[in-house]
Amino acid sequence: MQDKVTLITGGASGIGEGMVRRFCAEGARVILADINEAGGRDVAASCGAEFYHLDVTSESDWAALAAHVRSEYGRLDALLNNAGIVSSQSIVDVDVATWNRLLAINLTGMMLGCQTAIALMGENKPTAGGSIVNTASSTSYLAIPGDVAYVTSKAGVVGLTKSVAVFCATEGLNVRCNSIHPGATPTAILQPALDAAPEIVPNLERMSPLKRMGSAAEVAAMALFLASDEASYCTGGQFPVEGGTVSEHPRMF
Repeated sequence: MQDKVTLITGGASGIGEGMVRRFCAEGARVILADINEAGGRDVAASCGAEFYHLDVTSESDWAALAAHVRSEYGRLDALLNNAGIVSSQSIVDVDVATWNRLLAINLTGMMLGCQTAIALMGENKPTAGGSIVNTASSTSYLAIPGDVAYVTSKAGVVGLTKSVAVFCATEGLNVRCNSIHPGATPTAILQPALDAAPEIVPNLERMSPLKRMGSAAEVAAMALFLASDEASYCTGGQFPVEGGTVSEHPRMF
């Protein structure tokens, strides 16, 4: 990824921060895009990335970011579509405003990112192309009862990723698109639940056959592979980083 221009949304904390730090360490020219101004600027300054304020739900923000990338970098090689939120509301609790906001960030924002990246990557010289990596979840496969909007959005990421991948391939655009699927990972999204009920930590660790939670660095390593030329024959795929959580049948004993 040396000198590859890489845009990472939701990079101010958690898995996104792990991606920013890893890609910077690998020599990429990283743009950290986030709505969290203070956190994003701190992370960017600490590892040599550029911070850019972005509301992923805003078409005008994406258009402005595309113009910035063209003028300041001249190309985009990789997009890590990572911004996301949770609601912690079940189907009987969720209100329409919460549902719409979560889907706007987790799914519509990701779609806008794909649109923007495809346009920019098509302009790359001498050879058009690039890689899009969408952050989904282990809940893309296995539902949890307490957050219907989040589960729905992360299942939707799979469909979005596949559609983008096959469109780009059949149109000869040389843009790959894959999704990564983290399991339980200690991040800012999970932290409120851990603070409220620290006794759930052993339960979270038991979710994986490896008997531990993952780390942001481990998820970032998978994203790095998919963004790189080493993954040149990978597109439309789902890549789990969840310690085998979705592979194990519930035990009888």
